[in-house]
Amino acid sequence: MTYNDKVVRQFVIMTVVWGIVGMLVGVVIAAQLWLPVLNFDIPWLTYGRLRPLHTNAVIFAFGGSGLIGTSLYVVQRTSHVRLISDKLAAFVFWGWQAVILSAVVTLPMGWTQGKEYAELEWPIDILITLVWVAYAVLFFGTIGKRRVSHIYVANWFYGAFILTIAVLHIVNNLSYPITIYKSYPIYSGAVDAMVQWWYGHNAVGFFLTAGFLGMMYYFVPKQAERPVYSYRLSIVHFWALIAIYMWAGPHHLHYTALPNWLQSIGMVFSLILLAPSWGGMINGIMTLSGAWHKLTTDPVLKFMIVALSFYGMSTFEGPLMSIKTINALSHYTDWTIGHVHSGALGWVAMMTIGSLYSLIPRLIGEKKMYSVKAVDIHFWASTLGVVVYISAMWIAGVMQGLMWRAFNPDGTLTYSFVEGLVATKPYYVIRLFGGLLFLSGMFFMAWNTWKTLRSKEMRPIPASEPADWGEHA
Repeated sequence: MTYNDKVVRQFVIMTVVWGIVGMLVGVVIAAQLWLPVLNFDIPWLTYGRLRPLHTNAVIFAFGGSGLIGTSLYVVQRTSHVRLISDKLAAFVFWGWQAVILSAVVTLPMGWTQGKEYAELEWPIDILITLVWVAYAVLFFGTIGKRRVSHIYVANWFYGAFILTIAVLHIVNNLSYPITIYKSYPIYSGAVDAMVQWWYGHNAVGFFLTAGFLGMMYYFVPKQAERPVYSYRLSIVHFWALIAIYMWAGPHHLHYTALPNWLQSIGMVFSLILLAPSWGGMINGIMTLSGAWHKLTTDPVLKFMIVALSFYGMSTFEGPLMSIKTINALSHYTDWTIGHVHSGALGWVAMMTIGSLYSLIPRLIGEKKMYSVKAVDIHFWASTLGVVVYISAMWIAGVMQGLMWRAFNPDGTLTYSFVEGLVATKPYYVIRLFGGLLFLSGMFFMAWNTWKTLRSKEMRPIPASEPADWGEHA
């Protein structure tokens, strides 16, 4: 018996492809904020239409393909069985690509629900549901026929990600179809806002956090050739995270029509969330105990450790920004943009890239990528790019917040909104440079992936191969 690595390889390749596409669109809209004329007066190239395409491409195309691909790789290795159905696996792959291509067509056309991270209209939402149910059946069905009694912790996180995203997607996208291109949510007013940010924040919590923690708990021990630092801590981390995260969404709606007590609940649970988040970060970083010297020679591990560092920083910054007095300064400013991208680029993208660099050679029975030097160049381009990007946005955001709340003695605003934009413009140029650096690294990855996969004939990996370090926690 062999594992089904065909679907894994397909998702890996498309993760790299969609990473380049999504980040390229991000660079284009970053350039438009600096020079708005770059939309060339073409409606489907305007910022308002390309921005949701960027978020969907990076989160669901790049991140989603990475999550599904790695989860199908991990669940086979840790369960010691092949996926329950090759045809179902093929449907999940092609169905997910169909969803993404639908977004590529409809979003620039302006066909959107106008809901953050949930812009796609109702026919595509139905397709997403069908593909996601198939994915869940494939993943949990494989676990159900595992040859070992133990379910490794990475699968717990992947499983929570799959189940929770299904619930979030269905509840938030309940709507009345008007035409094939347009629908309206069944909710209204403050209720609609609350449901949207219950979905929006938990999409971050379970798609961009829990799923990638599953990735971390498998590939960090695998690459470091060390057991997880504390298996007990990983279980505590899991249950604490999923119990607390669900309640943090209202912190997106401070100083709105949402009831004040509900805003406070969101703030309190956001602060509590710091504990399990840092527990997971410490568990991942300390897995390198006794193997710190590998960081000097292994750029893949450098990707993973820097990603964990950004995870720790982002999960400190998020609770900080949920405090109402700090939120009064940060909300609606580019500080929020810096925070989002420290998590999206620093944590999600770098953990995905590191995990793929660990996985890709193993698909052909090798231990390293075709060019370790190219991996190292990619690491430095990514690290410098994200640092430049978020630093510019942090400075711009704090400056904006202070300018907007500055008053003259007579009570009038000291600065007009346009003056704030003029002061921000240089930071948009710096942000663009950081984005270009990060994007350049993805081209190194594409070349390296192609050379690695073509360097040797594909060979099936037997299901009886030695178990991974992580499985013996």
